[in-house]
Amino acid sequence: MDTNAEILVDKRTIDEIISRNAGKPGMLLTSMEEIQEANEYKFLDQQSMEHLSYRTKVPLSQIYSVATFYSFFNLKPQGKHTIIVCRGTACHTKGSKVLLEDLNILPGCKDAFDNGETSFTTEDRQITVKTVACFGQCALAPVVAVDGMIYSNVTSEMILKLLQNLREDKKDENIKLC
Repeated sequence: MDTNAEILVDKRTIDEIISRNAGKPGMLLTSMEEIQEANEYKFLDQQSMEHLSYRTKVPLSQIYSVATFYSFFNLKPQGKHTIIVCRGTACHTKGSKVLLEDLNILPGCKDAFDNGETSFTTEDRQITVKTVACFGQCALAPVVAVDGMIYSNVTSEMILKLLQNLREDKKDENIKLC
């Protein structure tokens, strides 16, 4: 889907965010986070970054460098729900690759990861699947985060149940949390 057709953050909202953070340490990073959060699809669109650059006098290239350096910034539209699979050594040896393969039932997911992508969003914008290098919770491997909730010792059965619950837009209280 063309990101230019997305609902963008209006300039007034960006100006308010900049005003609120002006003169504070980390102003650029905080403003970028808040602008991303204000976007319905939780990403930094080109127009928002250009307006931020214009208003703060920070070169667009520097804003783009920050956005691409930190993994929590998104340059593409995100889904309503997010599944993050750890690919660290401990998680890999305990089966995170299999968990990622389990998610290949989402149309287009396999192609994205086979082509070296680190994230994938379904066409209907319901689910984004991402990988990270490490959650730092190796004793609980394999680890998966779903909408910010960390799950430990995840099995194929659990990941498929989590995926089903996301599709049905409900939470499952019976799945063990770490």
